[in-house]
Amino acid sequence: MKTLYTIAATATNGRNGQVKSENGVLDLEVRMPKALGGLNDDYANPEMLFAAGYSACFDSALNLIIKKSKIETGTTTVTAHVSIGQIENGGFGLAAELHANIPGISLDQAQSLIDQAHQICPYSNATRGNIEVKLTVSNND
Repeated sequence: MKTLYTIAATATNGRNGQVKSENGVLDLEVRMPKALGGLNDDYANPEMLFAAGYSACFDSALNLIIKKSKIETGTTTVTAHVSIGQIENGGFGLAAELHANIPGISLDQAQSLIDQAHQICPYSNATRGNIEVKLTVSNND
């Protein structure tokens, strides 16, 4: 891989601590979500941060494909649902569902675009074969 960009973030005290990027732009408390034994859902957590990153990255990949295809669409949105659960060996794993809304085109065209975006998105390439990623699409205005 030819590296284009690198950023570092440091976590202190894991899921009940602080995460901070080296440039200070990201600096927030993280806490265990209620579903995993935390007190509430009032803080960021690793799954939330992963969902935010994946949705932003995938939407960028989608818009690159749309631009290259010279297709006119409305403003796209991508929502990422990230789940954590126990896997067979007693450890933990992740799963993701990405829902893209691509207004102004047919569902078949929209499906083709998200399938192509899934091939170039760095998060999709990093997770492929490692976690289940489900893709769904709509074309609501």
